[in-house]
Amino acid sequence: MFKALVLDKSPEFNAALREVDDSFLPDGDVLVAIDYSTLNYKDGLAITNRSPVVRSWPMVAGIDGAGTVLESSHAAWRAGDRVVLNGFGVGETHKGCLAQRARLKGDWLVRLPEAFSPRQAMSIGTAGYTAMLSVLALERHGLKPGDGEVLVTGATGGVGSVAVALLSRLGYHVVAATGKASEAPYLQSLGAERVIDRAELSAAGKPLQKERWVAAVDAVGSHTLVNACAQVRYGGAVTACGLAQGMDLPGTVLPFILRGVALLGVDSVMAPLALRQEAWSRLAADLDPRLLESITTELPLSGAISAARDLMDGKVRGRIVVRTTGD
Repeated sequence: MFKALVLDKSPEFNAALREVDDSFLPDGDVLVAIDYSTLNYKDGLAITNRSPVVRSWPMVAGIDGAGTVLESSHAAWRAGDRVVLNGFGVGETHKGCLAQRARLKGDWLVRLPEAFSPRQAMSIGTAGYTAMLSVLALERHGLKPGDGEVLVTGATGGVGSVAVALLSRLGYHVVAATGKASEAPYLQSLGAERVIDRAELSAAGKPLQKERWVAAVDAVGSHTLVNACAQVRYGGAVTACGLAQGMDLPGTVLPFILRGVALLGVDSVMAPLALRQEAWSRLAADLDPRLLESITTELPLSGAISAARDLMDGKVRGRIVVRTTGD
C-alpha cells in the first residue's frame, strides 16, 4: 500500500489522500518511486475542481514527478535510474505523481540531470521547464542579451519566477510585472532590474502602444498578453504559455501586421522528447541552483490540498514542492 492524492467524482467531486496499491495504477512500462512532486497551476485547477482538467476518474493528481525507477520493461530504463516526468496528460487522463508511486510510459521520461536532486527538479517542475521552453523559443526567434528589456508577466508565479532567474542569468535586462508590490525585493533577488505593477497591463488598452520591450514571456493571457504584444518593439516576440488572467485574446492583428511582432505559443504538455531533453540540459547549465531555495516552499503530501486552494487564490509565491514520504 502507498499514499496517493486521489480525485474522484462519485457523483460529487472529492479530493482526498488515500491508501492504494499497485492494482490502482494504470498501464505503463515503468514503475517509479516518486520522491517529490509539485503543485502547478494546472494541479491547482484539478485539485480544487475549478476547471475540467481531469478527463478520467478516479484520478491521481500531479502532472510532475521525480524519483527512481523500481521496475521497467522499457528498453531505455532500468531499476535505479533517476527520472523526471512533466505533462503528457499525467494527472489529467493518466494517474499522476502526487503519490508515492506512479506507473508511467518510458517514452515520457527524461533522465534527471546530475546537476539536480529530485527535490530541485520539482522546484523547477513544469513551471520552470515551461519558462525554459519560452527562453528557447525567444532565442530561436533571434533574441540576444543586450537587445533591450524583456518583460515577464505573472512574475511571482512559478513560470515567472524561473523566467526572471533564467533571463537574468543569461544577461538579459528583465522587467517583472506583478500585482504584489511587497514582492519587489524577491523579484530583484532573482535578477529583475525593474518591477512594474501588473495594472499597467491587465486592463483593455489600445491596439498599438508605445514600444517598450524587445520581447516578453507571458503566463497570464487575456488583456495582459494583448497589451504585451501591443508594447513590444518592431520585430520582437512574445511567448504565450499560461492563462492565469483568462484564456481569451481580446486584441487585434495590428501588432503582427504593422510591427512584425511574433506570438510564440509554448506547449509543455506534449513537447517532443528532444525538446524536453534540450530544455532540461539548458536548465542544468543556466539556472543557478542556489536560487531554487529562495523560490521554493516544501510541503508534505498531506498539505497539497490546502496548498492548491492557496495557489488558486493567489496566495503562493514561487514554487511548491511536495514531499511524498516522511509525512
